[in-house]
Amino acid sequence: MLPGNINPRQMKAMMKKLGMQVEQIEDVQSIVIKTPKGNWIFDQAEVSSMTMQGQTTYQVTGTPRFEPVAPEIPNEDVAMVAVQANVPAEKAKAALIASKGDIAEAIMKLTQ
Repeated sequence: MLPGNINPRQMKAMMKKLGMQVEQIEDVQSIVIKTPKGNWIFDQAEVSSMTMQGQTTYQVTGTPRFEPVAPEIPNEDVAMVAVQANVPAEKAKAALIASKGDIAEAIMKLTQ
């Protein structure tokens, strides 16, 4: 039962009178919301759309997981850190990834 003791059939009729249209989107495999810091991924999401007065709203229900975006490390930065810290390029790149692209921090970690 819905709030106010309205049964689902009455609720659908009332929504239709108000010009609201709700539809369940079937067979959704995953939803990905991309942000600069990473991606929110809903693997088994339920999605419904509601259209009212020409505006469509989507509702996503499920449990998200967050995957941070690995920073892009330019080759010039890797070369600079490798030379300054006197280490191989692979080690310099790993230090840059760990420091989220901060050159000074990567050099400090490698030279300590």
